Amino acid sequence: MSRGNRKISLGVMGFAEMLINLGVSYASKKAIKLAQDLIHVISNEALKTSRGLAQERGPFPNWEGSIYEHKGLKLRNAARLAVAPTGTISIIAGTSASIEPLFALAYRRANVLEGQTLYEANPIFLEHLKNNGIETEDIIQQVLHKGNLKEVKFVPESIRRLFISALEISPEKHIQIQAAFQRYVEKSVSQTIKLPKDISRRDIAKTYMRAWELGLKGVTIYRYGSKSAQVLELGTDEEAGYIEHTAQCDPHKCKL
Repeated sequence: MSRGNRKISLGVMGFAEMLINLGVSYASKKAIKLAQDLIHVISNEALKTSRGLAQERGPFPNWEGSIYEHKGLKLRNAARLAVAPTGTISIIAGTSASIEPLFALAYRRANVLEGQTLYEANPIFLEHLKNNGIETEDIIQQVLHKGNLKEVKFVPESIRRLFISALEISPEKHIQIQAAFQRYVEKSVSQTIKLPKDISRRDIAKTYMRAWELGLKGVTIYRYGSKSAQVLELGTDEEAGYIEHTAQCDPHKCKL
């Protein structure tokens, strides 16, 4: 939307880290409720702004005959909200992309400072370990190999739930979060639903059908390992030279 020379834009990102800071698991019912409440507030503010612009500059060109004319609602914008991927700008902002959950918790940066390997972990994750009096070195080493906390020992269940990774979350939970945002977004909501390597074709088909049932305008599904080279790669194998789009390091030097 525009107001004179000023631009008003929406970029939803950092949702996963917001939930973590609130102590809410991405895979919980509370996360779905928070998603809906958050986008509802944003939608109301966008609506107010569009009404104000319509008073100053008139409604959008095809307002007559639209659903808004029948409601007696003059708006400057026929559609106000869309949720973009924010894969690049979330790196600049230092947070998680769009509405997606965390993909991995730790990274290794190879061949820097005269051949050294440096380790980098999600700062919120490190802070939680420290606050719970948990030694981080062994845990990070295990996370580098496994990609998540699912099989890592000595980590409380509460932290496992809070820092659940994308591949641990059921397709239904992914879809429900996206649907919560879609409820108050006129255009589409960007999210890549990352599914484990062993998921069946039937379950993938059910995921697409569920997205349709809940009224999503678009859905993207990626089965982990379905390509020989992929952007998101778990493990420390020397062939794994690709990184998560939210990792803050050189794509040619960093591995999950």
